[in-house]
Amino acid sequence: MLRVVFALASAAAMYAAPNLAVDRMALHQFEDGPILPTSYEFLPGETAHFSCRLKGYQIDKTDEENEHVKLDWSLEFLDPNGVPVDKPKSGRIESRVTQEDKNWLPKFLAEFTIPPFAQSGDYRVSMRAKDEVGASEIHSELVFHVRGHDVEASDTLVTRNFRFLRGEDDAVALRDPVYRPGDMLWARFDIVGYKFGDSHKFSVDYGLAVLGGDGKQLFAQPEAAADSHASFYPQHYVPGALSLSLDKNVPAGTYTLVVTVRDKVGNQTWEERQGFRVE
Repeated sequence: MLRVVFALASAAAMYAAPNLAVDRMALHQFEDGPILPTSYEFLPGETAHFSCRLKGYQIDKTDEENEHVKLDWSLEFLDPNGVPVDKPKSGRIESRVTQEDKNWLPKFLAEFTIPPFAQSGDYRVSMRAKDEVGASEIHSELVFHVRGHDVEASDTLVTRNFRFLRGEDDAVALRDPVYRPGDMLWARFDIVGYKFGDSHKFSVDYGLAVLGGDGKQLFAQPEAAADSHASFYPQHYVPGALSLSLDKNVPAGTYTLVVTVRDKVGNQTWEERQGFRVE
């Protein structure tokens, strides 16, 4: 009796209708472009194009002259912490299928943008699909890598990665910040730890001052720059930049650049002090 039951179960499995499955998921630089290898690294602000083909679907044959496939799909795009980076997308594939379409595979496309200030890490496309006719569902994920500008997080307002530069577009910081009279001083830094309001809105500004070797203030610009923005995905850092034109007659000596950052939403203040020399 046990053998008979097992044989019947095996035969049923052999002839059971297949369940919905993924034939292929891929990312492209443009719609229907070449498939990107798993080693490809997206950059902040880049648009990614997603494609998915499904197999194992069932066909609605209640109307022999108008047989259909009926599939629903949805996508989420998640950062390394599982936070959605874009609004979810969804759609439906309801298409007539003929005898000539026996090798046809349903396909859907979507595109999304890597956040402009995304940090490095493994991001995910989370896909769900449902076969209405076959009453089967599938969930699958595609992992891809983003190479961004990494800034250490903070629970309170601070600046990170402060660097003096020789020129506005320099990528390498000065090891020894020494300038000459008449030079343009450039500096960059990242602001983190500010608070968010509704719709992930933040509002920060910063000013600067220059102190002489004796600690006396020689120059001040209390409101040098400001940034305020709301977005679907929270912007976790704000890049800051400043320039200071050194007078041709500025005396040689040691000076201190003071940057004061204010978080208007979280009512926080942070002061960064960095020394430089004029020779």
